[in-house]
Amino acid sequence: MIHEVILPQMGQTMTEGVIVRWLVREDQAVKKGDVLFEIESDKAVLEVESAAEGHVRKLLYPEGSTLPVLTVVALIGNLEDDINGYAAGEAATPVTTPVSESVPFTASLVTEHAVETLPQALKDRVVRERILASPRARRVAREKGIALSLVEGSGPNGRIVEADVLAFVEVQARATPMTAKKAIAADSISRPTASGQTIPLAGVRARIGERMAASAYTTARVTLTTELDATRLVEVRTQLKDVLADSLGFSISYNDLLIAICARALRDHPNLNSRIEGNCIRMLDEIHVGLAVDTERGLLVPVVRNADRLGVEDIARRIRAVVARAREGRCSPDELTGGTFTITSLGMYGVDAFAPIINLPECAILGVGRISLRPAVVDGKIVARQRMWLSLSFDHRVVDGAPAARFLQRITQLVEEPCLLLS
Repeated sequence: MIHEVILPQMGQTMTEGVIVRWLVREDQAVKKGDVLFEIESDKAVLEVESAAEGHVRKLLYPEGSTLPVLTVVALIGNLEDDINGYAAGEAATPVTTPVSESVPFTASLVTEHAVETLPQALKDRVVRERILASPRARRVAREKGIALSLVEGSGPNGRIVEADVLAFVEVQARATPMTAKKAIAADSISRPTASGQTIPLAGVRARIGERMAASAYTTARVTLTTELDATRLVEVRTQLKDVLADSLGFSISYNDLLIAICARALRDHPNLNSRIEGNCIRMLDEIHVGLAVDTERGLLVPVVRNADRLGVEDIARRIRAVVARAREGRCSPDELTGGTFTITSLGMYGVDAFAPIINLPECAILGVGRISLRPAVVDGKIVARQRMWLSLSFDHRVVDGAPAARFLQRITQLVEEPCLLLS
């Protein structure tokens, strides 16, 4: 009996993955639990284990292939099993697992090949909730840095084809100023490259470009900046480093404190902890703060869940663990999704202020500049104080300027007097 190995959905938001490396060869004997291949999602590189015992009869896709989730990628069975119906390099039999209309399901779990096998009610739901696009359209969109959510499909059921993406690119080329296109292109490369080197816009890099372009095109982004006194924040961090050094085994960072501060501010200003869903603004009950991290695979955002319910010590432990896994490529996709607010810092590079791009579907992001000793006026005298810049980018569709400014004021208050976190 032939067992079809599928490209699994490693997380709720994953819709496609890249076969990074096959760890088995054709006709090799495998047991349940043996690792078959490595898959790269938009978040991490993970191993896929065999769910069956037998021999690897055929590998249907080569390394480097980008495929929708639930695509059949390999066949496991007995050596005498007939596999003539499976052509190398093509998808095997479409996933036809019966889906009951009474059982909840996630539309993104259904491959495009399997849409036609669903009951009509579920087929309509897939069409509503999932972006249907041909493989060529997806490839061109990745190459051009275009978010498929912005493209109107002309195929059956609104399916996006290659011509739709090319038409969208042509329209944008006429409508977008060259300076904006150059900015997007510059932002799409974060790693040092050798002169003349060509790097594929694929995997994490492609997803980052797609998400950044989608954010730039769809949000009404406004950025507020403020300079504040971080002297007390520096003092508190120094004190906590001394007090918690033995129990933690590492030093408390400014990011640990800022996660706690932003979580508290979000609890006080819940309209910044919201997102657009369809034609509605949804106010979120839970506060999950993400921290943008530079890794060898690109920009990732590990998330501290329920950050408003945690102390600084617990936040420090959790964020270090998930950041370490992210940098090693061992994070599960669910550890890198579901955030309700993001913090991104460039202070370590000597940057004072910048306008960060909102991490969709969130409605706001805080950019953190460097802390440096500068002259300031205190009680009519010029003294040396630790000064800091913060930049809050928010989606004006969701939040107006005054509520956003009050939220930034609250963050400023907590940075200047961190003891207020205890109140």
